[in-house]
Amino acid sequence: MLKASSKASACRRAAASESYTGRGSSTSGLDGRVEHAPRYTLGLLQTPRSTADSTGDCSGGGVRPGSSSGEGLAPSRAAGGSRVKPPVPGRGESYFGDKSSCVENASTLNLTSSSSMRDLNSTRIGKTPLSSSRSVCRSHTPLTGYSVTSSSAVSAHTVASVIVAVVEGRGLARGEVGMASIDLKNPEVILSQFADNTTYAKVITKLKILTPLEIIMSNTACDVGNTTKLFSLITEHFKNVTFTTVQRKYFNETKGLEYIEQLCASEFSTIFMEVQSKYYCLAAAAALLKYVEFIQNSVYAPKSLKVRFQGSEKTAMIDSSSAQNLELVINNRDSRNGHTLFGVLNYTKTPGGSRRLRSNILEPLVDAETINTRLDCVQELLQDEELFFGLQAVISKFLDTEQLLSILVQIPKQDTAALRSCNTPLLKAYYNSLEDARFGIILEKITTVINDDTRYTKGCLSMRTQKCYAVKPNINEFLDIARRTYTEIVDDIAGMITQLAEKYNLPMKTSFSSARGFFIQMNVDSSTLPSGQLPSEFTKITKMKNTYSFTSADLIKMNERCQESLREIYHMTYLIVCKLLNEIYEHIHCLYKLSDIVSMLDMLLSFAHACTLSDYVRPEFTDTLAIKQGWHPILEKIAMEKPVSNNTYLSEGNNFVIITGPNMSGKSTYLKQIALCQIMAQIGSYVPAEYCSFRIAEQIFTRIGMDDDIETNASTFMKEMKEITYIIQNANDKSLIIIDELGRGTSAEEGIGICYAACEYLLNLKAFTLFATHFLELCHIDALYPNVENYHFEVQHVRSSAGNKEKIAYTYTLSKGYTEEKNYGLKAAEVSSLPSSIILDAKEITNHIAKQILHRQKSTPEMMKQRAVYHLAMRLVQTARNSRLDPDSLRIYLKGLKKKYEASCPAPEQNGEQQ
Repeated sequence: MLKASSKASACRRAAASESYTGRGSSTSGLDGRVEHAPRYTLGLLQTPRSTADSTGDCSGGGVRPGSSSGEGLAPSRAAGGSRVKPPVPGRGESYFGDKSSCVENASTLNLTSSSSMRDLNSTRIGKTPLSSSRSVCRSHTPLTGYSVTSSSAVSAHTVASVIVAVVEGRGLARGEVGMASIDLKNPEVILSQFADNTTYAKVITKLKILTPLEIIMSNTACDVGNTTKLFSLITEHFKNVTFTTVQRKYFNETKGLEYIEQLCASEFSTIFMEVQSKYYCLAAAAALLKYVEFIQNSVYAPKSLKVRFQGSEKTAMIDSSSAQNLELVINNRDSRNGHTLFGVLNYTKTPGGSRRLRSNILEPLVDAETINTRLDCVQELLQDEELFFGLQAVISKFLDTEQLLSILVQIPKQDTAALRSCNTPLLKAYYNSLEDARFGIILEKITTVINDDTRYTKGCLSMRTQKCYAVKPNINEFLDIARRTYTEIVDDIAGMITQLAEKYNLPMKTSFSSARGFFIQMNVDSSTLPSGQLPSEFTKITKMKNTYSFTSADLIKMNERCQESLREIYHMTYLIVCKLLNEIYEHIHCLYKLSDIVSMLDMLLSFAHACTLSDYVRPEFTDTLAIKQGWHPILEKIAMEKPVSNNTYLSEGNNFVIITGPNMSGKSTYLKQIALCQIMAQIGSYVPAEYCSFRIAEQIFTRIGMDDDIETNASTFMKEMKEITYIIQNANDKSLIIIDELGRGTSAEEGIGICYAACEYLLNLKAFTLFATHFLELCHIDALYPNVENYHFEVQHVRSSAGNKEKIAYTYTLSKGYTEEKNYGLKAAEVSSLPSSIILDAKEITNHIAKQILHRQKSTPEMMKQRAVYHLAMRLVQTARNSRLDPDSLRIYLKGLKKKYEASCPAPEQNGEQQ
């Protein structure tokens, strides 16, 4: 029986050793072979690596049991000389799970690389040749650099782990796209199918949200000389993503449905009804799951996966260009900078919560009832301090999906009581879900086998100790013997180094690294050593300043014995854990529910946390966009103080707002602010304002003028045209459209013409549109369209102390009407050295042209009356829909409307005089 002191001794040695210098799940022997701890991700079976596998030699392995071919899988080089991925581990027998669907040999998938695709910007592509007589292999995608944190907010930009398969219909079905994705860290398959236009904006947007590690497409999509537009656009937008192509026959909808029927957990079986007629997403699922199984070396147990269909009708569409313009998740100046909407709201404690927040920001909700349910939760969290801090303490103890088994051991049962006193329906539902008896069954089975103090730790040696002693003593006699042997070897190493230190009278200490194993280290001045050198029995000496690291022949042999002992411990531990998982497997589906609940609670807590740091308010949802004293949330974070706030009002009666003002007056910032507030409201967050109500936007489009738009060049103009074309093609009555500085990439005449035509087209929609422009001629469109309102940003003119120069002071305040700041160029000329005669001539000509334009666009009394009637009608409709006033207050409000209407209409005598 293993003595308790053995583990304690090993733990103390781990604490005294060097910090973790490599990946915590591996150690290296002298021959360079890497030992990996067995891994099991809920529902995912992965067999231990053989000795041949660990050396990286796949010439003699890689054959599935029962296969008819002895050909192995060989590593391949991607196009353009890209780095080759690690070879595929050999396949062993799975400890449980139906493998009836795995009837084909891995070599039949026939994946390899192609050097013929180098014209695609050196994108890494693995291509399936139409015929091949040699055995080839596509190695699995490595997931290096992944780390887990539970104590701090997690960045949105963690290492990618999602593999996506994309397929498009052919012939008349071109434009119909199917997608299937799976996260290698989280066993969930997401299916999508939708019709896209020739810009494939929906495909690009969905891929941006998924941030894929690898994209799989049909080989027919990239045939030389016949590359599809979809393939070209995806490779253009995702240059740093690995591309793999497989033969078209693997995109088989029948096989896809079979895979889903076999692998989908019973609790998510309603997916069959949703996707049985969606052929393209089923075809993508077939290719994806076969690729993951044969190339990623991952076998999923039957009825173990969460499969869901993600339609685009339940979320708002934000194209990737708008997401970039608004800096939703990535800062345009510095991608590592947290000054984004995600950075403003991200106070999550778990990777799952961070991922959910990111996806919600990029795809906000469109169902007001669901949004209000979230807002109810945020409100309760803000009002109940005990609930807020209690939940936050619990959530912060969770790591990520692959750590859930150890988390169930870590979190005390009484912590679930944090939700017991909640009042909102959603939090009550979560509390009831967490009362599931299956959690208790799983916990009991785990605590029977796994030590209570087993947990994820930092430090290579500490993690090794945790893995060695994860299983309780007396479970397996041979494991107890192997651990006792390992402990004795570690003690012998420590004792030997102590003896060497005494022998040579040097301050030697035992150190450890993943690359070297146990070695000797000491801090000493070389001048104190005999002849300035270490004794001859020490080898592999390295020196950094006064720190020596070295080993000896005896220590190398003892490291080898230690590695052999570890292999035995890991193998036996793996078998015990697999047996444990087999016992709890029938109850494990509740963990999907737990994962969803934790990530949602984490996101809601993050919203509440953000509210406590600023004066945000709960939004309402009506048929208007009304913001009282709203401000820019990201600017507030950057400036560390509250920015200038402004009002916003759009309704069905005035759904088109034209904004003018000089450069730097705040137009672009204000436009971004409106879009950000709309998104915050639709994901269930409070909003930076004194009061706000929103109309649900099904699409959010932005065309924001960037710094390079100031230069007039062909590329800028083409970018503008592409963006406005996309908006016009996709906008509908429920869109929020934000356009800034359209037409600056061409001449003034053409720019005005393009703006005027675009405005007239958008005015035929009921979309809410904010249009910022420098073309003041555009402001007069309100004479023709009563639903147009003009606003401008005020500036003040300040004379210098000398009195000979005038400077502009920006107030960043939005006011009704169009700007009085005309002729910016003339004002700039006045303070320059241009001759005064030229300036006077320019002013005279400008005034003459302006009078002519004004005369042509002057409103007639009849037009003014029509406009007043239109606005009165719209206000009455809004009052009927949304009014909560009592009869007396309503009477006063209606009298006010009447007075406003009478003031807006020209008097009869004025009418006669003008006529």
